Amino acid sequence: MEIDPAAFHFLRPLWLLLVLPGALLPWLWARRHDLARRLDGIIAPHLLDHLVITPRDGQRLRPVHLLGGLLVLGGVAAAGPTWQRDRPDFLENRAPLILALDLSPSMAADDVPPTRLEAAKHKLHDLIQRRAGSPVALVAYAGSAHLVLPATEDPGLLDSFLQALSPGLIQREGKDALGAIDIAKRLLAAEQSPGTLVLLSDGADATQFDAIGKALSGSDLQMLVLAVGSQDGGLLKGGQQDSEGRPLLATFDAAGLKGLADATDAPLGSLTLNDDDLDWIELHSQQHFQAARGDDQQLNWKDAGYWLCWPLLALVVVSIRKGWKVHWLSVWLVAAGIAWPGEPARAGMLADAFLTPDQQGRWAFEHGRFPQAAEHFHDPFWKGLAAYQAAQYDLALASFARLDSAPAYFYLGNTYVKLSKFDQAIGAYQQALKRQPAFPQAQANLALAKALQKDREAQQEAGPPGEKPDQEVFDNTADKGKAVKLAAGKVSSDEQWLENLSTSPAQFLKRKFLLQDAAAEKAP
Repeated sequence: MEIDPAAFHFLRPLWLLLVLPGALLPWLWARRHDLARRLDGIIAPHLLDHLVITPRDGQRLRPVHLLGGLLVLGGVAAAGPTWQRDRPDFLENRAPLILALDLSPSMAADDVPPTRLEAAKHKLHDLIQRRAGSPVALVAYAGSAHLVLPATEDPGLLDSFLQALSPGLIQREGKDALGAIDIAKRLLAAEQSPGTLVLLSDGADATQFDAIGKALSGSDLQMLVLAVGSQDGGLLKGGQQDSEGRPLLATFDAAGLKGLADATDAPLGSLTLNDDDLDWIELHSQQHFQAARGDDQQLNWKDAGYWLCWPLLALVVVSIRKGWKVHWLSVWLVAAGIAWPGEPARAGMLADAFLTPDQQGRWAFEHGRFPQAAEHFHDPFWKGLAAYQAAQYDLALASFARLDSAPAYFYLGNTYVKLSKFDQAIGAYQQALKRQPAFPQAQANLALAKALQKDREAQQEAGPPGEKPDQEVFDNTADKGKAVKLAAGKVSSDEQWLENLSTSPAQFLKRKFLLQDAAAEKAP
């Protein structure tokens, strides 16, 4: 379990006030039982050490120490330490990610082995495999920018086109990062979802900085710049030489990348030998996606205070010893400890003293006691979810109807399906997709609800079973059922497209980029 120090806080911090008496009790007890301090002022100090006999007691642990520990641990547990959001399984982070790879000739330098481009492709391969099932798009750019593949969840297809990229595919020279940003904005507009553009390059065109800043202003597109190269530069692979026969050296434009990051207010990173750069990309994309959608306002925090119940119980068991003056307190705490982690949904007043209704409902929900969970929950989403699991569909409808979020509409649609109200279910699923377009569960259930609705309509039109049609009419009585031979030599457009791809992805992309550049030159 990972703990994010920045997110650590207490749900009920007032309970931390118990820590103060827990820490002061042992000190006050020791001060009260200090005989020398009590006789100070009654017996002369030079005689006090000789007259006072302190009994030897090898037992240092006293009931007051255990009581102090119980108050400290109990206060921390009741305060509700937390560091993690309580995210349901279906709320997956499906932030669209757009990868823009620089294919300019300088990316063939060998300062990052084997070359800058191959190192970047290897890193993107790992990123694509890590994000399997999440939408990822691929853009290539040099002097012009081109869409290689729109957002797809198929890592194999995406990787096949990624490995086909090489510096010779784009004829125009330059670094058109602005064109890559325009393509990314169009992709996100089609997805209707916030996303992140990861731009991998060894430099930037400073003349585009002002236009890039304006293009990103007010957009849901977040940009990350990943530098590829070293400060010393590298030789171009293939032994390329200048006019004087000297090997060509490709420089690394660190200042240009820094200026690009400043112009776009984008984080600037670099390739690493481990997965730190991949974690960096995913962290920024997730945070941007959640902030843009406002997910953090819909989710609760996980209360981790129950982990302290076990050390509390151990202290209680140790404190039950014959002759200890606070053994009655230990018995009461044992009962509280048993009631807390064991049966909070039925503990009555004792559970109410230590657990909120939502905490009691969550315990009942995790143990499959959905009717009890629905009764305890105050949170409308969890109340509706528990009622849905308990088949209390009227209560579930009433709870989900109070919320305006994609998950609430999703379960609202599920509830309507359970009640065979397919029209309302279709409307609820559409509302869920309107608020969260990348919601595959809602898309699948929407298709299912439409199919069930069509099936019901077909059954209603067919009438009662056993009823025969009034009349059979054939519009072609002469040759009904006649086989018609299709004209040879005509191939559908899909088949032609597949034949064009039969060569190789690299040749296909090169032809595609040339055609797009030619069309751009002809455009006014």
